[in-house]
Amino acid sequence: MDAIELRGKPVSDNIYSEISHRVKKLSNKNIKPELAAILIGNNPASEIYVNTKRRMFSKMGCSSKIYHLNSNIDQNELLNLIKNLNNDTNVHGILLQLPIPEHFNSNEILRFINPSKDVDGFHPENLGYLLQGSPRFIPCTPYGCIEILKYYKINLKSKHVVIVGRSNIVGKPLMALLSQKFSYANATVTICHSYTTNLSRYTSQADILIAATGIPNLITKDMVKKDVVIIDVGINRIEDDSDKGYYITGDVNYKDILDKASAITPVPGGVGPMTIAMLLYNTVIAAEATII
Repeated sequence: MDAIELRGKPVSDNIYSEISHRVKKLSNKNIKPELAAILIGNNPASEIYVNTKRRMFSKMGCSSKIYHLNSNIDQNELLNLIKNLNNDTNVHGILLQLPIPEHFNSNEILRFINPSKDVDGFHPENLGYLLQGSPRFIPCTPYGCIEILKYYKINLKSKHVVIVGRSNIVGKPLMALLSQKFSYANATVTICHSYTTNLSRYTSQADILIAATGIPNLITKDMVKKDVVIIDVGINRIEDDSDKGYYITGDVNYKDILDKASAITPVPGGVGPMTIAMLLYNTVIAAEATII
């Protein structure tokens, strides 16, 4: 029997329904949640992503302004823009679209964002709150993974979660979140990475496997145990001879593993829809926090 598909759309629709009520309450107080998205250079994937965010914000009665900067802009000019956005009371969230050109110090730039407007949750102060167990903003993709698990009533308590990938964007925040004393957490978490030897030794022990490596089809059937739950965060573009010229696949060999897992997120259509939903959710939270 094939695995249950953990599709992101019904989960994100549920989040948007909650957001719409909260946006209406803010509107009654003449507050319109606004995101400032900073895009540096000409990364086609980033441009598509930022524009998708802007359309969804508009659809939900919120505002999203894109600051598209040339890749050769001086870092001090960028920091000055962020300073102005930090001081703009109409701006509730600031997003630095990653990745950015290598000559920038991304950690320094992220530290410069007002933590109360850091709706991506990457500022050291916000990461500290997360590690402490009292997050102000949960990073959007990890947040989306958790909402999928909650929506489909997948119990994490006392389960062994194996995360493959240790990025600051997905792997590390998920590790911190899922091991917390939260009602949706209390898992035992193992994190694997590029220096992990004999990866399948760990993945085969997972009750819940989260793949976030950016390596297409890395996880195969022989690497997991029967009835594992899989969250595939990977979105990889593979060129082919189709009319479109490419197809999208995850970090998990979906077709190979489908009859062994008990539940799995498809790619596309799994975690992807959740990231923007949680960004919007965090921006609304930031706007609500301005109410005295």
